[in-house]
Amino acid sequence: MTGAVGARQQGHQQREGERAHRGGVLTDPGTYQAIWLSVQVMVVSWLVQTPISLLLGVLTAGRGRYRALLGVLYFLPMLLSSAAIAIAFKALLDPNFGMSLAFGAEAFARDWLGDPDLALYVVVFVIAWQFVPFHTLLYQAGVRQIPASLYEAAQIDGAGPVRQFVHVTLPQLRYTIITSSTLMLVGSLTYFDLVFVLTGGGPGDATRLLPLDMYLTGFAANEMGRASTLAVLLVVTGLALALGLARWADFRRGSQLEGS
Repeated sequence: MTGAVGARQQGHQQREGERAHRGGVLTDPGTYQAIWLSVQVMVVSWLVQTPISLLLGVLTAGRGRYRALLGVLYFLPMLLSSAAIAIAFKALLDPNFGMSLAFGAEAFARDWLGDPDLALYVVVFVIAWQFVPFHTLLYQAGVRQIPASLYEAAQIDGAGPVRQFVHVTLPQLRYTIITSSTLMLVGSLTYFDLVFVLTGGGPGDATRLLPLDMYLTGFAANEMGRASTLAVLLVVTGLALALGLARWADFRRGSQLEGS
Protein backbone atom coordinates (compact mmCIF):
# COMPACT_ATOMS: atom_id res chain seq x y z
CA MET A 1 0.00 0.00 0.00
CA THR A 2 2.85 2.36 0.87
CA GLY A 3 4.54 1.61 -2.44
CA ALA A 4 1.32 2.35 -4.33
CA VAL A 5 0.89 5.66 -2.55
CA GLY A 6 4.52 6.57 -3.22
CA ALA A 7 4.22 5.67 -6.89
CA ARG A 8 1.06 7.74 -7.21
CA GLN A 9 2.76 10.68 -5.50
CA GLN A 10 5.76 10.40 -7.84
CA GLY A 11 3.40 10.31 -10.82
CA HIS A 12 1.69 13.48 -9.60
CA GLN A 13 5.03 15.21 -9.11
CA GLN A 14 6.20 14.21 -12.58
CA ARG A 15 3.02 15.49 -14.23
CA GLU A 16 3.19 18.70 -12.21
CA GLY A 17 6.77 19.20 -13.31
CA GLU A 18 5.71 18.84 -16.93
CA ARG A 19 2.81 21.26 -16.50
CA ALA A 20 5.03 23.83 -14.83
CA HIS A 21 6.86 24.33 -18.13
CA ARG A 22 3.68 25.01 -20.10
CA GLY A 23 3.39 28.61 -19.02
CA GLY A 24 0.56 30.34 -17.16
CA VAL A 25 -2.51 28.74 -15.67
CA LEU A 26 -4.89 30.20 -18.22
CA THR A 27 -2.79 28.91 -21.11
CA ASP A 28 -2.37 25.40 -19.68
CA PRO A 29 -4.57 22.77 -21.38
CA GLY A 30 -4.59 20.85 -18.09
CA THR A 31 -6.50 23.72 -16.45
CA TYR A 32 -9.22 23.62 -19.09
CA GLN A 33 -9.45 19.85 -18.74
CA ALA A 34 -9.93 20.25 -14.99
CA ILE A 35 -12.62 22.87 -15.60
CA TRP A 36 -14.36 20.62 -18.13
CA LEU A 37 -14.30 17.67 -15.71
CA SER A 38 -15.74 19.88 -12.96
CA VAL A 39 -18.52 21.02 -15.30
CA GLN A 40 -19.27 17.39 -16.17
CA VAL A 41 -19.48 16.40 -12.51
CA MET A 42 -21.66 19.44 -11.81
CA VAL A 43 -24.17 18.70 -14.57
CA VAL A 44 -24.30 14.93 -14.16
CA SER A 45 -24.57 15.22 -10.37
CA TRP A 46 -27.51 17.60 -10.74
CA LEU A 47 -29.22 15.31 -13.25
CA VAL A 48 -28.77 12.31 -10.96
CA GLN A 49 -29.35 13.80 -7.53
CA THR A 50 -32.28 16.13 -8.22
CA PRO A 51 -34.90 13.60 -9.40
CA ILE A 52 -33.85 11.00 -6.83
CA SER A 53 -33.89 13.53 -3.98
CA LEU A 54 -37.21 14.95 -5.12
CA LEU A 55 -38.92 11.57 -5.31
CA LEU A 56 -37.49 10.40 -1.99
CA GLY A 57 -38.47 13.70 -0.37
CA VAL A 58 -42.05 13.32 -1.56
CA LEU A 59 -42.11 9.70 -0.40
CA THR A 60 -40.76 10.36 3.10
CA ALA A 61 -42.91 13.47 3.60
CA GLY A 62 -46.03 11.35 4.10
CA ARG A 63 -47.32 9.90 7.31
CA GLY A 64 -46.86 6.26 6.36
CA ARG A 65 -45.96 3.60 8.88
CA TYR A 66 -42.38 3.02 7.79
CA ARG A 67 -41.54 6.39 6.27
CA ALA A 68 -39.96 7.78 9.45
CA LEU A 69 -37.61 4.79 9.56
CA LEU A 70 -36.79 5.22 5.87
CA GLY A 71 -36.08 8.89 6.50
CA VAL A 72 -33.53 7.96 9.17
CA LEU A 73 -31.87 5.38 6.89
CA TYR A 74 -31.65 7.87 4.02
CA PHE A 75 -29.93 10.37 6.31
CA LEU A 76 -27.22 7.99 7.57
CA PRO A 77 -24.67 8.77 4.80
CA MET A 78 -24.63 12.39 5.96
CA LEU A 79 -23.21 11.25 9.29
CA LEU A 80 -20.10 9.79 7.65
CA SER A 81 -17.05 11.75 6.56
CA SER A 82 -16.17 11.98 2.89
CA ALA A 83 -12.83 10.27 3.52
CA ALA A 84 -14.51 7.32 5.25
CA ILE A 85 -17.01 6.97 2.40
CA ALA A 86 -14.21 7.07 -0.17
CA ILE A 87 -12.23 4.39 1.66
CA ALA A 88 -15.31 2.16 1.93
CA PHE A 89 -16.22 2.47 -1.75
CA LYS A 90 -12.60 2.03 -2.80
CA ALA A 91 -12.61 -1.32 -0.99
CA LEU A 92 -16.00 -2.31 -2.39
CA LEU A 93 -14.95 -1.51 -5.95
CA ASP A 94 -11.62 -3.29 -5.74
CA PRO A 95 -11.59 -5.93 -8.51
CA ASN A 96 -9.70 -8.42 -6.34
CA PHE A 97 -11.56 -8.50 -3.02
CA GLY A 98 -14.52 -6.13 -3.37
CA MET A 99 -18.08 -6.74 -4.49
CA SER A 100 -17.03 -9.35 -7.04
CA LEU A 101 -15.81 -11.65 -4.26
CA ALA A 102 -18.58 -10.77 -1.80
CA PHE A 103 -21.44 -11.46 -4.20
CA GLY A 104 -19.70 -13.91 -6.52
CA ALA A 105 -20.69 -11.79 -9.51
CA GLU A 106 -18.20 -11.54 -12.33
CA ALA A 107 -19.95 -8.42 -13.61
CA PHE A 108 -18.44 -6.49 -10.69
CA ALA A 109 -14.96 -7.92 -11.28
CA ARG A 110 -13.60 -4.97 -13.19
CA ASP A 111 -11.32 -2.10 -12.35
CA TRP A 112 -14.00 0.54 -11.86
CA LEU A 113 -11.60 3.20 -10.62
CA GLY A 114 -8.81 2.27 -13.02
CA ASP A 115 -10.87 2.68 -16.20
CA PRO A 116 -10.65 6.26 -17.54
CA ASP A 117 -14.09 5.89 -19.14
CA LEU A 118 -15.77 4.81 -15.88
CA ALA A 119 -13.85 6.50 -13.08
CA LEU A 120 -15.58 9.89 -13.36
CA TYR A 121 -19.06 8.32 -13.31
CA VAL A 122 -18.10 6.19 -10.31
CA VAL A 123 -17.08 9.40 -8.54
CA VAL A 124 -20.45 10.95 -9.42
CA PHE A 125 -22.24 7.87 -8.05
CA VAL A 126 -20.38 8.04 -4.74
CA ILE A 127 -21.03 11.78 -4.46
CA ALA A 128 -24.74 11.17 -5.09
CA TRP A 129 -24.82 8.41 -2.47
CA GLN A 130 -23.42 10.85 0.08
CA PHE A 131 -25.44 13.98 -0.69
CA VAL A 132 -28.83 12.70 -1.89
CA PRO A 133 -30.00 12.36 1.76
CA PHE A 134 -29.34 16.04 2.45
CA HIS A 135 -31.34 17.22 -0.55
CA THR A 136 -34.02 14.65 0.26
CA LEU A 137 -34.39 16.36 3.64
CA LEU A 138 -34.84 19.73 1.91
CA TYR A 139 -37.58 18.40 -0.35
CA GLN A 140 -39.23 16.56 2.52
CA ALA A 141 -39.47 19.82 4.47
CA GLY A 142 -40.76 21.63 1.39
CA VAL A 143 -43.50 19.07 0.73
CA ARG A 144 -44.70 19.24 4.33
CA GLN A 145 -45.20 23.01 3.93
CA ILE A 146 -47.63 22.58 1.04
CA PRO A 147 -51.22 23.20 2.24
CA ALA A 148 -53.33 20.04 2.28
CA SER A 149 -56.22 22.04 0.82
CA LEU A 150 -54.43 22.15 -2.55
CA TYR A 151 -54.38 18.37 -2.73
CA GLU A 152 -58.00 18.17 -1.61
CA ALA A 153 -59.04 20.59 -4.35
CA ALA A 154 -57.06 18.57 -6.90
CA GLN A 155 -58.78 15.37 -5.77
CA ILE A 156 -62.18 17.02 -6.14
CA ASP A 157 -61.21 17.94 -9.70
CA GLY A 158 -60.40 14.29 -10.35
CA ALA A 159 -56.61 14.55 -10.37
CA GLY A 160 -54.74 11.34 -9.58
CA PRO A 161 -51.40 11.04 -7.77
CA VAL A 162 -49.36 11.74 -10.90
CA ARG A 163 -51.31 14.85 -11.86
CA GLN A 164 -51.18 16.06 -8.26
CA PHE A 165 -47.42 15.67 -8.29
CA VAL A 166 -47.04 17.51 -11.61
CA HIS A 167 -49.58 20.30 -11.06
CA VAL A 168 -49.43 20.80 -7.29
CA THR A 169 -46.23 19.44 -5.77
CA LEU A 170 -43.71 20.58 -8.38
CA PRO A 171 -44.98 24.19 -8.68
CA GLN A 172 -45.04 24.53 -4.90
CA LEU A 173 -41.48 23.23 -4.66
CA ARG A 174 -39.99 25.56 -7.27
CA TYR A 175 -38.04 27.65 -4.71
CA THR A 176 -36.92 24.54 -2.86
CA ILE A 177 -35.65 23.20 -6.18
CA ILE A 178 -33.74 26.44 -6.77
CA THR A 179 -32.23 26.32 -3.27
CA SER A 180 -31.26 22.67 -3.61
CA SER A 181 -29.82 23.24 -7.08
CA THR A 182 -27.76 26.20 -5.86
CA LEU A 183 -26.27 24.18 -3.01
CA MET A 184 -25.68 21.24 -5.33
CA LEU A 185 -24.04 23.16 -8.17
CA VAL A 186 -21.91 25.44 -6.04
CA GLY A 187 -21.03 22.55 -3.73
CA SER A 188 -19.77 20.55 -6.70
CA LEU A 189 -16.89 23.04 -6.91
CA THR A 190 -15.66 21.90 -3.48
CA TYR A 191 -15.36 18.15 -4.07
CA PHE A 192 -11.83 17.44 -2.99
CA ASP A 193 -11.40 15.02 -0.09
CA LEU A 194 -13.66 12.32 -1.52
CA VAL A 195 -12.03 12.44 -4.96
CA PHE A 196 -8.53 12.65 -3.52
CA VAL A 197 -8.97 9.54 -1.38
CA LEU A 198 -11.03 7.62 -3.95
CA THR A 199 -8.97 8.14 -7.10
CA GLY A 200 -6.26 10.72 -6.40
CA GLY A 201 -7.26 12.35 -9.68
CA GLY A 202 -6.54 9.21 -11.69
CA PRO A 203 -6.34 7.17 -13.68
CA GLY A 204 -4.03 9.67 -15.33
CA ASP A 205 -5.99 12.93 -15.03
CA ALA A 206 -9.43 11.39 -15.66
CA THR A 207 -10.88 12.61 -12.34
CA ARG A 208 -8.64 15.58 -11.68
CA LEU A 209 -11.32 18.12 -10.83
CA LEU A 210 -10.49 21.80 -10.38
CA PRO A 211 -10.28 21.69 -6.53
CA LEU A 212 -7.97 18.68 -6.72
CA ASP A 213 -5.96 20.37 -9.49
CA MET A 214 -5.49 23.36 -7.19
CA TYR A 215 -4.24 21.13 -4.34
CA LEU A 216 -1.85 19.08 -6.49
CA THR A 217 -0.51 22.18 -8.19
CA GLY A 218 0.22 23.83 -4.87
CA PHE A 219 1.42 20.94 -2.72
CA ALA A 220 2.67 18.30 -5.17
CA ALA A 221 4.45 20.70 -7.54
CA ASN A 222 5.07 23.53 -5.01
CA GLU A 223 3.59 26.01 -7.51
CA MET A 224 1.74 28.17 -4.98
CA GLY A 225 1.27 31.03 -7.42
CA ARG A 226 -0.52 28.82 -9.94
CA ALA A 227 -2.53 27.20 -7.15
CA SER A 228 -3.59 30.63 -5.87
CA THR A 229 -4.79 31.53 -9.36
CA LEU A 230 -6.86 28.33 -9.47
CA ALA A 231 -8.28 29.14 -6.03
CA VAL A 232 -9.37 32.58 -7.22
CA LEU A 233 -10.90 30.97 -10.30
CA LEU A 234 -12.86 28.58 -8.08
CA VAL A 235 -14.15 31.40 -5.86
CA VAL A 236 -15.15 33.59 -8.81
CA THR A 237 -16.91 30.68 -10.54
CA GLY A 238 -18.82 29.68 -7.41
CA LEU A 239 -19.81 33.29 -6.67
CA ALA A 240 -20.97 33.90 -10.25
CA LEU A 241 -22.97 30.68 -10.24
CA ALA A 242 -24.66 31.45 -6.93
CA LEU A 243 -25.47 35.04 -7.93
CA GLY A 244 -26.74 33.91 -11.32
CA LEU A 245 -29.13 31.41 -9.79
CA ALA A 246 -30.29 33.96 -7.22
CA ARG A 247 -30.96 36.57 -9.91
CA TRP A 248 -32.80 34.00 -12.01
CA ALA A 249 -34.97 33.08 -9.01
CA ASP A 250 -35.76 36.76 -8.34
CA PHE A 251 -36.62 37.24 -12.01
CA ARG A 252 -39.00 34.28 -11.94
CA ARG A 253 -40.60 35.55 -8.74
CA GLY A 254 -41.07 39.03 -10.21
CA SER A 255 -42.55 37.64 -13.44
CA GLN A 256 -45.05 35.55 -11.50
CA LEU A 257 -46.07 38.52 -9.35
CA GLU A 258 -46.61 40.66 -12.43
CA GLY A 259 -48.68 37.94 -14.08
CA SER A 260 -50.88 37.36 -11.04
